[in-house]
Parts: sequence; structure tokens; C-alpha cells
Amino acid sequence: MNEVLKAIGSRSSIRGYTDEKLSDDELNILLRAGLEAPTATNRQEIHFTVVSGSNPLLAEIEAVKNEQRGIADPPHNFYYEAPAVIILSAEKAFSWSSVDAGIAVENIALAAESLGLGSLIIGCIKDALSGEKAGYFAEKLHFPEGYGFEIAVAVGHRAVEKEPHEYQLEKNVSFID
Repeated sequence: MNEVLKAIGSRSSIRGYTDEKLSDDELNILLRAGLEAPTATNRQEIHFTVVSGSNPLLAEIEAVKNEQRGIADPPHNFYYEAPAVIILSAEKAFSWSSVDAGIAVENIALAAESLGLGSLIIGCIKDALSGEKAGYFAEKLHFPEGYGFEIAVAVGHRAVEKEPHEYQLEKNVSFID
């Protein structure tokens, strides 16, 4: 079977990572995969911010997310203690930014799978990064001027395994002749 199709078929959302940091080579491969994603009109408006899993900024984002959701003591943080979180921001005024960021984050997730790493695509921090502290977080995360959060992905060496999800072709696909 084709290696790309294998990665697509075997990828799952991993919610548990070892303490082992990503190597520079692994991180560069993941970033290249994101940067090589197509963008509408070749705008290339996606910005990637790599945050170490131990960076206190992630705890600040977690605290705002939990406060907004009324969660007092969650069993884990939003990135499940992954050693790296890649946060994608994009031009707020460009109508295709969310689609472009989605394509880029999937490229990263598939590249992680091909390297034997685990990944978790993250959207649950959108309100925290778009709310009252949006400007503060944008500055701390080095978003370019006029950019806002789109999506994120946690990446690391797996501490748990998870089977890929099952699907029902008949339920989820329509064919029109």
C-alpha cells in the first residue's frame, strides 16, 4: 500500500506522550510538512508558532480555557502533556485562512504519523485565544500583525496507543450521478 495512504489510515488522536523531546530533525520535518501545504491563491498566510510543552504560556492558555468553560480541576491539560505544541495563526481578514490552516495541520499530523510520532489536532483553545486576552496571547505567541488563532497540534512520542476511528461509507458519503 502507498505510504501516504498508510499514514492516513493509521493516524489517530493521541492523548498521552512520553517526556522525550522531539529532535530538531523531527520538528523540522513537521514544520516543512505544514509549510508545504497548499494555500488559497498561494497566499502562504499561515504562521507556525512552536511552543515547548513545558512553557508556562501553555498553562496560561489552559487556565483561561478552563475558566471560560467553568472547569475547576481537569484531569489533563489541552495538549495532554505533549513535548511540543504547534499553534497555527493566519490573517484574520483572509476568508480562506481557516481552510488553509486545516490543510496545514493535517499535513503535520500525517507527517508525525509517518515518523512514528503521535499527534492531537486541537481546536478547544480557540475561545481562549480569541477572547479578552487575544492581544496578549497573540503577542506572546509571536503572531504577525492582523493574525489570529486558527488551530493547533500537539506532537510527541506516544505513551499510549489508539486505534484509528471507524467510519460508515453509506452514512457519510453521497454519490450523485
